[in-house]
Amino acid sequence: MQATDFKIQVADQSHLSFAQIICDEMASSAQARGTGIAKRSPEYIQEKIREGKAVIAFSPDGIWAGFCYIETWSHGEYVANSGLIVAPAFRKSGLARAIKKKIFELSRQKFPEAKIFGLTTGLAVMKINSELGYEPVTYSELTQDEAFWAGCKSCVNYDILMSKERKNCLCTGMLYDPKDHYEPEETKEFFEKKSKVLERLLRIKQRLLNVLVKPKEKEKEKEPTQSKGPKLKSILHFFYNL
Repeated sequence: MQATDFKIQVADQSHLSFAQIICDEMASSAQARGTGIAKRSPEYIQEKIREGKAVIAFSPDGIWAGFCYIETWSHGEYVANSGLIVAPAFRKSGLARAIKKKIFELSRQKFPEAKIFGLTTGLAVMKINSELGYEPVTYSELTQDEAFWAGCKSCVNYDILMSKERKNCLCTGMLYDPKDHYEPEETKEFFEKKSKVLERLLRIKQRLLNVLVKPKEKEKEKEPTQSKGPKLKSILHFFYNL
């Protein structure tokens, strides 16, 4: 089955009953991967559906296949496409990429001036984000809204995040800035050229951050440049302040 075989649409009131199965699958998937995820309740998912801030996918037979939703932070300055999930039976079909594209388009439509960002531990999601024009960034370039970071408390890696003074964790930050960004073709090409190196660096990062030792003394370090050229080309960019 291919991604084009699925029906992907903006979720509406008729889809409220899928909230529980979506939450269950999110939790199950996170546990299987051994990675963290900000837990959401069925009521929260239903709220996003009612607000028109969610995308849902179904197989040709009408079986639930995937989901993703929009969150806004810092008074709408930042937008996150969160909770991307695909039912196990429909994985490796390209559906995740199609859902991500749909929710990205919905985000641009609803919040055209907002910066769209995400946190991920997976190289596959990084690849999808790169195809949309996202760039890897330091945590300092993401929203500093306390409500967003509070959502990380339910993540198994929360202690790591706090030990790094909320400057780094196992997740990689990625950002799409509508006012300052490369075209998707450029970020996709960059990722494809550097994917093997990025994969190795991610493994190194995970090994280092998983060893919870006494946090090193805070050092004064110069913030990296905000210009997009060096930011994109430096493959070590998102390891800043490790």
